[in-house]
Amino acid sequence: MLNGERKIARPLRWAMVGGGRLSQVGYKHRCGALRDNTAFQLVAGAFDLDPERGRDFGVNIGVDPSRCYPNYQTMFREEARREDGIEVVSIATPNATHFEIAWAALNAGLDVICEKPLFFTSDEVRKVKALAEEKGLIVGVTYGFSGHPLLMQMRAMIAHGEIGDVRIVDLQYTHGFNATDAVDKVSDAQKWRVDPKIAGPTFVLGDISTHTYYISQLVMPHMKIRELLCDRQSFIPSRAPLEDNAFVLMHYENGAVGRLWASSVNAGCMDSQRIRIVGSKASLVWSDSNPSELRYEVQGQPNQTLYRGMPYLDPSANAIERLGALHTEGLTESWANIYLKFAIAIDAKRRGDEKTLAELVYPDIEAGLEGVRWLENCVKSASNGSIWVPFE
Repeated sequence: MLNGERKIARPLRWAMVGGGRLSQVGYKHRCGALRDNTAFQLVAGAFDLDPERGRDFGVNIGVDPSRCYPNYQTMFREEARREDGIEVVSIATPNATHFEIAWAALNAGLDVICEKPLFFTSDEVRKVKALAEEKGLIVGVTYGFSGHPLLMQMRAMIAHGEIGDVRIVDLQYTHGFNATDAVDKVSDAQKWRVDPKIAGPTFVLGDISTHTYYISQLVMPHMKIRELLCDRQSFIPSRAPLEDNAFVLMHYENGAVGRLWASSVNAGCMDSQRIRIVGSKASLVWSDSNPSELRYEVQGQPNQTLYRGMPYLDPSANAIERLGALHTEGLTESWANIYLKFAIAIDAKRRGDEKTLAELVYPDIEAGLEGVRWLENCVKSASNGSIWVPFE
């Protein structure tokens, strides 16, 4: 069980690019990184495209005014001159900027934590991966939902054969907050998400369902997609060619089948994510709307509910438990678990501790690459008339 004691020798000096006053994700990053003050310390930032607003915001969250920078280029340059300069940077900016900022950060000798989807193309991910390996640095992806303890329980139960052979994968991430075009007109954070030049080739597939797809890979790391079919719609015509609804069918190499529904026009829906893994002996069901419970449904037996924080869970689940059973944990704890693992990975990389790196389960650059590959194949299928395409 986690209690905030240090896992690395000292906190990492951390900065943010983006994540300022108007950001939808900046506070989540800070809640995650700073939950354990033994892992990261926020010492600098280029928080906003508007330098004055960014500086005002940084000061209001306790950053030294002299280290609130007008842009990331200035921050990387000035921090490199300091003995106590930043060591790691989080990128919480619109998708189109991820690659250039990550590239500059790695060349400045900084470890990188980046929003999803990581980049526009898998080629870009491979270039950054090669640079990170050359520099001996870590690149992590903030699949923030993936730090929930019961997902590690699912992973362990599937690995131990407790549901038998996986046959069916049922994934969903839907909400109704974009059921009309009203938010597109008034929210800066929403406007860029439906602009292909900034968001990239997808809207809901890249913005939300990459989380769910990564969770499926987290709990079933042995399951590889052989081919998929994607059918996507723009129910709000002004969003075309980007989709606000999509269905993806998947055939896995072991013969299993899967489906994923992603939507921001599921009017009235407040469920967010739900995953169901069906095996030959039993099924597992988890939802982030009730993340403290995992349904274990064995054929021919009464259904069971496994609760977070209980001693009967796998050690890998309780290793990232924070508050204990009956005490509610949520998304901020999940983000904190991801950020703590980023810190452990960065520390291990610097010490040359390959054993820790090999055993650590966290969303690394390979997870980012897999997410971008999945999006590329979804777009390829949908753009060619929703046909089956080999997963390349």
